[in-house]
Amino acid sequence: MATHQRSQDLVLLLLRVTFGASMIIGHGWPKFLRLTGGEEIRFMDFMGLGPEISLGLAVFAELICAALLILGLFTRLAAAPLVFTMLVAIFKAHWGDPFSDIEGALLYLVPFICLMIAGGGQYALDSRMQKLF
Repeated sequence: MATHQRSQDLVLLLLRVTFGASMIIGHGWPKFLRLTGGEEIRFMDFMGLGPEISLGLAVFAELICAALLILGLFTRLAAAPLVFTMLVAIFKAHWGDPFSDIEGALLYLVPFICLMIAGGGQYALDSRMQKLF
């Protein structure tokens, strides 16, 4: 039983680090540079919030929340904005586009949902903090 639990914890660590780092490198950091670059911001205007706020919310999810996932800190809570962002990408930003444009968001969505359900596992800061309190 302990070996099975350890395997699950390693899988959760692998999901957190792989998808968190990929999100930061491929999406969060480039969006952050666009947000802070001083040029005119062109981004999807989600729910009439304006492109700046919409981009800022995407940066929060794809940079800050992804970093929290890597650390396993507030894992379930950090995964929620990432799930929401991927749902917006699928159903708002890319809906009607070819599947190849939707596929990336879909492939991120599934592990983020899994992490939101399962949490970060034993190799997460959440687990270490839980032992302190």
